Amino acid sequence: MTSQNSQLHRQKNDQVFLIATPAMGMLTPAVEFARRLVRRCPGRLSATVLLISVPHWPTIHSYTQSLLATSSPDLNFVLLPNMDPPSPDHFNSYVAHTFALIDQHKPHVKNAIAESKQRVVGLFVDLFCTSMIDVADDLGVPSYLFFTSPAGFLSFVLDLPILDSQLASESVAEFRIRGFANPVPRRVLHKTILDRGDGYSRYLYHARMYRKTKGIVINTLRELESFVLDSLSTSGSVPKVYPVGPILDLNGSAQWHPDRAQYEKVKRWLDKQPESSVVFLCFGSMGSLSGPQVKELAFGIERAGFRFIWSCREPPKTKLGLPTEYPNFDEALPNGFLERTATIGLMCRWVPQVTILAHRAVGGFVSHCGWNSTLESMWHGIPIATWPIYAEQNMNAFEMVKELGLAVEISLDYRQGGSEVISAEEIEKRIRILMEGDVEVRAKVKEMKEKCRMALMENGSSYGSLSDLVEELIVNN
Repeated sequence: MTSQNSQLHRQKNDQVFLIATPAMGMLTPAVEFARRLVRRCPGRLSATVLLISVPHWPTIHSYTQSLLATSSPDLNFVLLPNMDPPSPDHFNSYVAHTFALIDQHKPHVKNAIAESKQRVVGLFVDLFCTSMIDVADDLGVPSYLFFTSPAGFLSFVLDLPILDSQLASESVAEFRIRGFANPVPRRVLHKTILDRGDGYSRYLYHARMYRKTKGIVINTLRELESFVLDSLSTSGSVPKVYPVGPILDLNGSAQWHPDRAQYEKVKRWLDKQPESSVVFLCFGSMGSLSGPQVKELAFGIERAGFRFIWSCREPPKTKLGLPTEYPNFDEALPNGFLERTATIGLMCRWVPQVTILAHRAVGGFVSHCGWNSTLESMWHGIPIATWPIYAEQNMNAFEMVKELGLAVEISLDYRQGGSEVISAEEIEKRIRILMEGDVEVRAKVKEMKEKCRMALMENGSSYGSLSDLVEELIVNN
């Protein structure tokens, strides 16, 4: 037994707390990270995940209810008291509204931690939960940031106070950001930041709070974002960075989503398709396309002629609302589209994304470039065509295409696919490149698939980084 392991086993059981934004893209990786922490040190470290109740968001509510049913002494899930969410009418951005929703739970989080019977060695907060760092400071508990977006976006947020004057000037068309080798065009920056409203002020707040943590855990791997990670490690003002990814829920939503019939339908359809023949189109739990763009995308898919699965959702009907399900696809799609593509395509509402990406029939992924989706595609060796919709996805797309050469571009700009419609001709062209044209991208993605797996193996880069974090938590605290 090593000296480090001897120290770990001599200690009494310690506990960490985690709190995440109630959105699938942030809550799911936080839960999987908690699982990984307790598995690394069984019987020595326990974790409690504090869940924010959002019964008005059905998918997230179903997921949190499934978690509560699996609580154990090593990994406990606690639902914080229900509170009326702030009115969206008081905010101009999702970022500001989310901050207010989370901030009102500070007393509940403080009570949960203070009542623990074990030694609490860390509170992990995600990129929007940074007001909870004040709670950790009040209780004398070390705080850590669990960052569910790429290291490239982290480097940008950390430098927001420095970039502030440049961002204010519309004459500045591109920016030098330390985590990017190439100049970053203004057009791919986060819309909330470009608007410089209430959401922008919250990002400035988060940037300052990130630096107050004891460490930053990122859902990435060194082999994927080495340039960014090296740039962060050379800055004396940035807390120690732990790249521990990819952290993925490989069982996926099929394990808890109530629509089991849809899962079976998708699985049966995929089982009948040839290997690597299907293009999968999905824009995330909060992503949707405008009516005109849906029609252009339909024409583009049809012209390209590949088999496809398309998860298509209707845009939100209220300010800061979520996409809804189309009651009838006929109303959204071109006349006769469903009939003409009946033998090669499957239109869907909710889909079990991980199950689809893991299937041998899938050969390409038209994606919004949310970071979880990007990591899932890398894990399964499926190349992406980028179509960012919201949040930091446009910067993710830029990094994947221009910095890493791991994706094909449909769009890098959040305005395209929204107010600026991408034509059917361009979509057809890009889908053809995705499915059969760019051999170099496909080869690099297959190589990254192997690197993702190796990173998590004993002696792998992310395995070692997680070991360093565990030692920091239960030996040095």
